[in-house]
Amino acid sequence: MTAFERAKYSFTCSRGRALLFNKVVNVTVGPQEERIMISGMHTVEDVFCCCCGQIIGWKYVTVHDKDQKKYKEGKIVLERWRITVTGLTEGFNLDNHSGSSDAETP
Repeated sequence: MTAFERAKYSFTCSRGRALLFNKVVNVTVGPQEERIMISGMHTVEDVFCCCCGQIIGWKYVTVHDKDQKKYKEGKIVLERWRITVTGLTEGFNLDNHSGSSDAETP
């Protein structure tokens, strides 16, 4: 299994494209919190780079709205503008910013 196991869904967050993964490495997660997102209420954990400590996305823990598909649960969203990855064929935008995740909402 590779370091990144990308799920087949494409995502857009409030600051642009995001990538949904089944598995990522070299990250830590913050505490669970309830967050209202474009797609409804979710329990999420912010995801941080274990090397630099910057927030790079979030992990879906629970999807609360019954109308929402449960495929998000357990998946990790990485915001493209927050990360840089070497060794992959798809390029990533390096624009390191500090601060908290804005999730899906503007």
